[in-house]
Amino acid sequence: MKKSDKVADILKILDKHYPTVTTPLHHKDAYTLLVSVLLSAQCTDERVNKTTPALFAMADNPFDMVKHSVEEIREIIKPCGLSPMKSKGIYGLSKILIEKYNGQVPNTFEELEELPAVGHKTASVVMTQWFGIPAFPVDTHIHRLAYRWGLTNGKSVEQTEHDLKRLIPEEKWNKVHLQIIYFGREYCPARGHQWQTCPICKKYMRKQLRE
Repeated sequence: MKKSDKVADILKILDKHYPTVTTPLHHKDAYTLLVSVLLSAQCTDERVNKTTPALFAMADNPFDMVKHSVEEIREIIKPCGLSPMKSKGIYGLSKILIEKYNGQVPNTFEELEELPAVGHKTASVVMTQWFGIPAFPVDTHIHRLAYRWGLTNGKSVEQTEHDLKRLIPEEKWNKVHLQIIYFGREYCPARGHQWQTCPICKKYMRKQLRE
């Protein structure tokens, strides 16, 4: 089977199981999305969504956030892990947004990735899910699934992003990125995975992973 036919079939399976998808992280604007994505590093979306109501009740914009200390922010976000780094990042990026962007979240990769604690993946999520600019955020879960399904050689997250962007039409990047996340949770988890019952893996899982 040609790679293009395989990709088309996988996209069809994703569409069948998840015809409509929404951003799993609760947010109301670009700033709350940015903070939520930052908190989601090495943490589940479910945990983030349980933590952010208290944080955003305290401050849901950069002007209010900088009125609080890094330690105050850290106390609230501790359940998300990596709280020393994340609290400094939230305070630091809020300060820069006020000083450089009048409190607004910028809409370019370059400007977003210059903010504290904001990497390429976080910037990609904000760009595509809030600003509607084509991007394909790849986290460890998407990286794992793309390798499992034989869509990349799995050498790095950067390589996986490059491969998926090449294989999948640009206008589908945002939707497919979310579809893969939801599909992975329900049918294709990292642990306890039953490839025989997974709609994609029973057809396309790399042979060496089955053995």
